[in-house]
Amino acid sequence: MNKLFSSLDNFRQQFNQGLNQLLDKQQLGPFILCLANATNDQQLFEQLKKPLKNQFELLLNQYQQALKSGIQIDAVEEDLLVFLEIHELGFDNIQLTQQRIESHWQCQFNQLRSFRPRRMINFRHNGEMSTPFDENQFHFNKPFMPKECFWSGDYNKKRLDIFYNKYPFADLHGLIVPQRESCFSQLLSEDMHIYIWQLTQNLSLTLPGLGVGYNSYGAYASVNHLHFQMFFHQQGLPISHSHWIHNGGSIQYPINVVACEDARESWTLINDLHQNKQAYNLLYMPDKIFIMPRKLQGTVDVPEWGSGFTWYELSGALLQFNQLSYKELSAIEIENLLKKHSIKNF
Repeated sequence: MNKLFSSLDNFRQQFNQGLNQLLDKQQLGPFILCLANATNDQQLFEQLKKPLKNQFELLLNQYQQALKSGIQIDAVEEDLLVFLEIHELGFDNIQLTQQRIESHWQCQFNQLRSFRPRRMINFRHNGEMSTPFDENQFHFNKPFMPKECFWSGDYNKKRLDIFYNKYPFADLHGLIVPQRESCFSQLLSEDMHIYIWQLTQNLSLTLPGLGVGYNSYGAYASVNHLHFQMFFHQQGLPISHSHWIHNGGSIQYPINVVACEDARESWTLINDLHQNKQAYNLLYMPDKIFIMPRKLQGTVDVPEWGSGFTWYELSGALLQFNQLSYKELSAIEIENLLKKHSIKNF
């Protein structure tokens, strides 16, 4: 097994070391990525705050001089818009990610993620379970993406690339892209489904708290290039708690969930969802796969404080961009929001 995966401490050390190396590049994209990741970890933010601020001021001066001189700024337009928001806010006013528990649920105020370009705001579903891979849209083979790759290598007979999540909302949040150069669209196959669960099970032996999320097409998959979201959560997301009926408890979860302990059984259900053109989200944990069929993206109103309900929200963790809403959102409101995404006859 690669040394990276030998322990959680070693994984975190290399994850943070990679951020330091990215920061040394003194480029806009890596700066935003490092800043967003640092605000998710208070200790890391304290370590990187000074170099982050120095780089912010360096980039600001560079762009101001370029504008004064009529020189084209060589940067991705989305990143420039995010940098402008940070400038308007003021570097010293950046807030760390905040977390709180509300009854069964987890709430998170994530300021930096609120700056993330909302690629899915004009989403139009084509009535199918996938759309062809489009070279002209964002994907993980873009020339500027290699510098955001945390690790590449062979794992269990497949080539994997693990990218930093540029706007993370979980601990050690990464994007797993299997066989990246094959340009698979965001449509799960039986082979890949079984592979990801086996990966989750195997890595969890040395990396406790590991989970993997998946958004299908029509369920807030914002990139049409096959990928999965790797994260760590020592206490487990709310959907995995034992008090829910789908885990053998007595309380009904707000949406219909199937918890499977068998890869073949879970694939039978997922394949049925594909055949019925039914959007869904998945959560892979070492002991179970949580399958969450849901209403199609765009058919449920999105609260002003968020950007949509993905595998993370449907697993009971609410991402919020408005601090007042973060402080005041009640358990009943959360449950009602989740119920709105549930489908009947499942």
